[in-house]
Amino acid sequence: MDGFDRGAMSTRPEILFPLFRDLTALEGVGPKTASQMVTLAIERPRDLIFTLPHSGIARRIVASVKDVLVPQALIVEITVGEHSSSKTKAGPYRINVKDAQTSFRLVFFHANADYLKKTLPTGERRVVSGKVELYDGIPQMVHPDHILQPFQVDTIPKFEPVYPLTAGVTQKTMFKASKSALELVPQLPEWIDPAEKARSDWPDWHVAVAAAHDPKSLHNIQPNDPSRSRLAYDEFMAHQLTLALARQNLRKSKGVITSGDGHLRSKILSQLPYSCTEAQNRAVSEISSDMAKSTRMNRLLQGDVGSGKTLVAFLAILISVESKGQAVFMAPTEILARQHLESLRPLVDAVGVTMSILTGRDKGTERKQKLAALASGKTNILIGTHAVFQNDVVFLDLRLAIIDEQHRFGVRQRLKLGQKGKAVDVLVMTATPIPRSMALAQYGDMDVSVLDEKPPGRKPIKTVMVTTQRLSEVIDHLRNAVEQGKQAFWVCPIIEESEVLDYTSAEDRFKSLRAAFGENVVDLVHGQMHTTEKDRAMARFEAGASKILVATTVIEVGVDIPNASIIVIERAEIFGLAQLHQLRGRVGRSSTQSTCLLLYQAPLSDSGRRRLGVLRDTEDGFVISQTDLDMRGSGDLIGTAQSGLPRFRIADLDSMPDLMAKAQSDARALLTRDPDLSTDRGKAARLLLWLMEQEKSIRFITVG
Repeated sequence: MDGFDRGAMSTRPEILFPLFRDLTALEGVGPKTASQMVTLAIERPRDLIFTLPHSGIARRIVASVKDVLVPQALIVEITVGEHSSSKTKAGPYRINVKDAQTSFRLVFFHANADYLKKTLPTGERRVVSGKVELYDGIPQMVHPDHILQPFQVDTIPKFEPVYPLTAGVTQKTMFKASKSALELVPQLPEWIDPAEKARSDWPDWHVAVAAAHDPKSLHNIQPNDPSRSRLAYDEFMAHQLTLALARQNLRKSKGVITSGDGHLRSKILSQLPYSCTEAQNRAVSEISSDMAKSTRMNRLLQGDVGSGKTLVAFLAILISVESKGQAVFMAPTEILARQHLESLRPLVDAVGVTMSILTGRDKGTERKQKLAALASGKTNILIGTHAVFQNDVVFLDLRLAIIDEQHRFGVRQRLKLGQKGKAVDVLVMTATPIPRSMALAQYGDMDVSVLDEKPPGRKPIKTVMVTTQRLSEVIDHLRNAVEQGKQAFWVCPIIEESEVLDYTSAEDRFKSLRAAFGENVVDLVHGQMHTTEKDRAMARFEAGASKILVATTVIEVGVDIPNASIIVIERAEIFGLAQLHQLRGRVGRSSTQSTCLLLYQAPLSDSGRRRLGVLRDTEDGFVISQTDLDMRGSGDLIGTAQSGLPRFRIADLDSMPDLMAKAQSDARALLTRDPDLSTDRGKAARLLLWLMEQEKSIRFITVG
């Protein structure tokens, strides 16, 4: 039984054992090659099966290389001429050869002369295949892929797959190992809905695997090839089944009914100087309906910049307080936590409930008093940072946990927060509009509420692109605005001067603007400042004491200063689109006409021009995020490591959003009909989860 993963054997279905053997069980793979393949994330035959060729070499048979357009991969019959070796071992070893019409050379580096003389003896005929190129006007073929007897010509593949490689692993090794792995592929029962399989014209799983490793043309390497499409769908399906099982398990776990009588909410709504948007009303209705159920809420509130998420969150908090429970509002940074504290304070005071803040800054007696008030229930609402996760933070009756900017927290932290009460309802908020495919991948286990309207009375932000050569004009424009009582953000990409980067730092820009406008007019905020200094600068700007706040991207989310109507983003071309959109959202938060100046250094690259152009032409965050996804890909968009985005081997989130949506629909439908995955198709789906190493989710079926 050597070579098997013993740890998983007791539970992994026996039919899959061969796919989880040691790599050295495969032909041509010794311990050294196996260790080198780890770089390609290949550790077992199963990994090799899901590592598909990324391109291919198409060859054609020709009588002669004469008049052939080079470079080109060819198969040609030759007569071997004289061998000539280099004076140095590393130099080229050349063999002159003739085909039906012309002469050319075969070239080898680090050659074994004895081997080549034996393989290509002078005067003999051979068939060679490889890429023909010109060197000093002479055709040559460097390291032919195949050297055979003329009668063996039909054994050379006319189309040969090309696999991803790493140091020490050749195409020949990958080809041989893949072929060996394919012999271990079992025939598995079908987990895809039969109607969907027929509609998409997908082959059976084992047929798809074999075909994907044996493409007949470049068309078979495209994502829309039926075999590849099917295998991509399997990855999406396993992922969505895992999320759907987690969702089902959460719904099985008993929640606490939190309904409230509405007296606090009606008091707030009657005092607002405006009416909620339809989108806000819809989101509040969805949240209150979830909280009133005996199952736990797990909902994502997705709203573009300035769509009114904070009010929706506060109304959800009031449902908890009306039910004599508590709520916690989590923010990723202290600046954002304090911003939430200030923006909620007038609302909290209006309804007479108690609110506190807990950050890493709280120490000693003050912290003890805050924790005691929380544990006794005197504090109804807690605003907090990561400090809330500490074990000594205990609530009397936590009903609702709201997590702002979820992608800055890990999933484990989200679960840990949910354990701070008996059965805490979880509401996750994000101001980053997420393209549908990514939302399905990252939040597929959650129900989603979308705020797609802005509160009435807000004017579109005028966005202008300005070259850095017109910096003096921008400063004059700012001087006029400040004289009229307006306030402005000035965002810089770095904190202090760098020898490597030619960007103006926040500290240098702060000094130059302070010299131009006066000491009390300009303040500075960045991430390396002491918290008290940051708070002082923010408080002065918020109170209107200072008129220009120079900052880094520390102000990217949550900072809400309605009187600030201008934002200058220096070297805008180096920021990501989603980040620029978030920064622009710091203005346009009142009925005053706001302006965003995108200060760029000419000449712009094509991608830089496209990014800034999209931002200038639209304020729709979903259009902007989709453009960002198209340009950068999902891994870069959020940063795969901290985003919780899955890593797929075959499937591609960026180019297959419809396939992901289809998989989610199918996974949820399957679990609705077969929650225990006990039917024939359900059992096949369990096999899929084992195959895709999502076996942890199977525990949800048995435990949940």
